[in-house]
Amino acid sequence: MLKFSQKFLPLLSTLAISTIALLPGIAQAQIRYSPLRIESTAEQGQSRGIIEITNGGNEPFRGRIYAEPFTYNRDGFVPEKSNAQDLTPYLTFSPREVVIAPGQTRRIRLVSQFLPSTVSGEYRAVIFTEGLEEVQTQGQYSVGIKPRFGITMYVRQGQTTPNLIVQSASFNPQNKQIVLLVSNKGNASTFPNAIWTLKQGGTTVATGDSKDFTVIADKERNILINFLEKDKKVAAGEYQLTGNLVWGEKEKPQKLPFNINVTITPEQAATANK
Repeated sequence: MLKFSQKFLPLLSTLAISTIALLPGIAQAQIRYSPLRIESTAEQGQSRGIIEITNGGNEPFRGRIYAEPFTYNRDGFVPEKSNAQDLTPYLTFSPREVVIAPGQTRRIRLVSQFLPSTVSGEYRAVIFTEGLEEVQTQGQYSVGIKPRFGITMYVRQGQTTPNLIVQSASFNPQNKQIVLLVSNKGNASTFPNAIWTLKQGGTTVATGDSKDFTVIADKERNILINFLEKDKKVAAGEYQLTGNLVWGEKEKPQKLPFNINVTITPEQAATANK
């Protein structure tokens, strides 16, 4: 089983990009990014950002840098070939190839420049670094794979704001999770935490904080709530899920309270408890 450093784990959990390969060679390289997400507002049509890429391993890393459009659906990150919010036509960056010695850090400078006629709204891209040297898998067959890692970039042009609405909550017996469906009717993405309490008949069953889910502008997202303690069985019945979605600046966060009933049927409980 592969083990990753604590600093490396957030890249995998934040993006959930299917093209990030979990291979021994990648773990050895220990490539780390800062930040994992860039948010900025264009001023006079221009916005800047910097990515720092660090090689925490003991071998040099060679990679190329490129950008692609993306979105999120209800369940997570989705790469796309094009969309109306594609930042890449307005984005320049350098360098486009890097060689990073062990223990060294390189900076990638990002500049977005919008035309005066560019429609107000949020524009997005995922900035990938793809290894130029193939990683060989072990097993019956030897397969060369070029791993890639990515960070997301959001640039707001003109008037933009998120507008979150809690739609519903349901129980997924396969994953043993409560699924909180949240929609964003605004034209800016946001990244809420769901601070929640689950009760049954007035008795608190569990509390928690589901962190940093991306809710893309004009899309819906499932926020997953893990409420079961290890080895505990699911009980059928009516539950009350209350709490707040919290996002924005730490000093002055925005909050959206919710209070929703959740039904776990006997059939769902039986499936979850198998």
